[in-house]
Amino acid sequence: MRGPHNLLRLIRTGATFERSGAMGEVLRAMEAPPLVAAVTRVLGWPFRWLGYRGDPSLPPVTRALTELGPAYIKFGQILSTRPDVVGEDLARQLQVLQDKLPPFPTEVARAEVARELGRPVEEVFSEFSGPVAAASLAQVHHARLAETGEEVAVKVLRPGIERACRRDTDAFRFAARMIEGLMPGVRRLRPIDVVEHFESVLFAELDLRLESAAASEFAANTEDDPLFRVPRVKWNASGRRVMTLGWAEGIGLADLAAIDAAGIDRKALAERVLQLFLMHALRDGYFHGDMHQGNLKVAPDGTLIAFDFGIMGRIDDYTRRVYAEILFGFIRRDYRRVAEVHFEAGYVPADREVDEFARALRAVGEPIFGMDATHISMGRLLSYLFEVTERFGMQTRTELILLQRTMVVVEGVARSLDPHINIWQVARPVVEDYIKEELGPKAMLRDLAATARVLARFGPRLPALAEEALQRTARAEDEAERLDAGQRVAWAAIGAAGAAVLIWVVALI
Repeated sequence: MRGPHNLLRLIRTGATFERSGAMGEVLRAMEAPPLVAAVTRVLGWPFRWLGYRGDPSLPPVTRALTELGPAYIKFGQILSTRPDVVGEDLARQLQVLQDKLPPFPTEVARAEVARELGRPVEEVFSEFSGPVAAASLAQVHHARLAETGEEVAVKVLRPGIERACRRDTDAFRFAARMIEGLMPGVRRLRPIDVVEHFESVLFAELDLRLESAAASEFAANTEDDPLFRVPRVKWNASGRRVMTLGWAEGIGLADLAAIDAAGIDRKALAERVLQLFLMHALRDGYFHGDMHQGNLKVAPDGTLIAFDFGIMGRIDDYTRRVYAEILFGFIRRDYRRVAEVHFEAGYVPADREVDEFARALRAVGEPIFGMDATHISMGRLLSYLFEVTERFGMQTRTELILLQRTMVVVEGVARSLDPHINIWQVARPVVEDYIKEELGPKAMLRDLAATARVLARFGPRLPALAEEALQRTARAEDEAERLDAGQRVAWAAIGAAGAAVLIWVVALI
């Protein structure tokens, strides 16, 4: 019965948007052609009675997403950072989804804490307030540790949230299968893989022990970063459904009026948000994957404070270098090199033309330079990028989905603070420093030294390996082929042994 259930779920999604009045706002924000908008409204109207009514005190789109469930709320959170895509009014509506959702009762939260920690709440916390923030998966309470008197933030998962998330992702997977079956042209985007990736990320957020570990690792990586702070985990008051962090006072990044009143330089803050993200992604290969305004605060001294570590991204050394080279190529406007990196990494099929791909990338990149963000339509830019990737047969890289999505979110946050920010100019020093450190002469020497250490461990085995190769060759049936192959293997083995000894000596020196 999953198919009919999911189909009904998707129909109800459209019906909820229609009944709440959100459908019209979404169509206007996306600048849908009049004919498309009219057909959508006509087809949706008969089913509006199937939709959820929602809280009439909320704006229409926020009301619809809130009523549909946590996965929809997550999607709305992403769009709330992109006024250039959905418009200022809709982005302002969606900001409510970041940390101002309806909370569940404090008594329920206290019961969840007591059940998870195996002790009465009064034994762990001398004070425990009502909810101070409520998001899609959990809510936060201000508390004080009974043992030390330290102020803390206690995050508690919503009751029944696992079942709700499973219902939403099941419907998304059903929709992805339908899309792949009915629209072969979008299979290269691998919608099923994308949904499965989203599901894995979402369900990782539902175990707060993993989030506690992520917060601890992120804090260790960034402890020396100026004007950036991660609250410390209180492990003795944390578990699977409860996480306790040190309390951090600050202004939410969505409250621009309060930031201005505090005398904080918004331009500098916007640059810091973007540069810190790039630094963490490139330097550490470990970055905050949900950096919207609801998860960021700024202290009176301008220090950026990060929260909510349920979604963290990790990329390996090779991918970081590829990503940095692509960014650096765009910054230098070296589109030929950007194209070559795509081919070298296997992102573009080898049978395509490098020069043609470089020309297409130039058409994407050139409009960005020399312009401030207010003159760039990210919607049109993304639309053209989609056309380019489709024409060159590029497939969606699921390992880069979170990195790409977070980059979009971070750019949106930076633009909300400074609408005139030039992302390329701000990114340039961070990327250049990484390139010098990881792709310059020093990096080459480090790579050679690492290779030498590996080869050195195998050095004593090389003579035996060469002997084994020679014996295998001697057993060949054809005398001439055996002799020829044996000579090649012997010389290769001797050469490898000599090279290993030489590198071993260099490494020891």
